[in-house]
Amino acid sequence: MSNPLLRVDNLTMMYGDRVGCKDVSFELRPGEVLGIVGESGSGKSTLLRSISAQQEPTKGTVQYNTRIDGVCDVYQMSEAQRRLLMRTDWAFVHQNPRDGLRMNVSAGANIGERLMAIGDRHYGNIRSNADAWLGKVEIASERIDDLPSTFSGGMQQRLQIARNLVTSPRLVFMDEPTGGLDVSVQARLLDLLRGLVHDLNLAVIIVTHDLAVARLLSHRLMVMQQGKVIEHGLTDQVLDDPQHPYTQLLVSSILQN
Repeated sequence: MSNPLLRVDNLTMMYGDRVGCKDVSFELRPGEVLGIVGESGSGKSTLLRSISAQQEPTKGTVQYNTRIDGVCDVYQMSEAQRRLLMRTDWAFVHQNPRDGLRMNVSAGANIGERLMAIGDRHYGNIRSNADAWLGKVEIASERIDDLPSTFSGGMQQRLQIARNLVTSPRLVFMDEPTGGLDVSVQARLLDLLRGLVHDLNLAVIIVTHDLAVARLLSHRLMVMQQGKVIEHGLTDQVLDDPQHPYTQLLVSSILQN
């Protein structure tokens, strides 16, 4: 078994007396997809932000096995080191693609910017890479100079994915990546994501309220309630034989709809 790419220990985020997330621990290995599910307000998005260095937790550690320096505590890194990590080896896919794209520059420039952020200055290489990644996310090459505002919501989401993955990150955070999309568009996007995760051997943490999305994409599942992980196991095992009453309620509510 490979060494963990990410190790989270006793992660806690408090907002005064209110619990964002509390005492969360897990490991994630290369190629593994961890789903985090729960109702709105359960703490799943707070946990994702705390792991992905967007807000420093109240206590606990986030350790990442970097390419160069080995295992490092993310919150002991300098701000510059964290920013470099987030531009290169990590990626974050937002629910609203407009939060992850620059809407006033072309599709190709959106992808190229991330390459320029890691030092690529060869225009031909950048444009060629952008064109290749448009193809990988099923966007026609002739749209490379079009603004994202001219794209549909599903295309914007695929463009955001291309922008994120062009630097070959090993860890991808996804916050409700199919939220707000029509069912048919969701299905196409999920097929694309599943293929990319497999082909690129990505480690992924995906937050979703949709158990069908969790089942399709994730290998393991964590169920959160009131900031705490109340059930954790293989996805099919958790969804087919839920042990905690809250998980049973989540699953049964889906079956009834």
